[in-house]
Amino acid sequence: MLKKRSFSLSRHRTSVALENEFWAVLEADARAAGKSLAALVGEIDAARGMRPLASALRIHALAAAKRAP
Repeated sequence: MLKKRSFSLSRHRTSVALENEFWAVLEADARAAGKSLAALVGEIDAARGMRPLASALRIHALAAAKRAP
């Protein structure tokens, strides 16, 4: 099931819908880095290039899950 969350990125509001499992990994990665989920999403947004934000978040979550012990 998709869960939608809203963020302010580059001074505008945007919503992203991801599966709960991806949000859980992103939240854990943000906590491990000592930052808020919004800050992590902002960093991913700034580095994503032309990739859709939802795709960039999923790829980041996959990489974070692979790094986890």
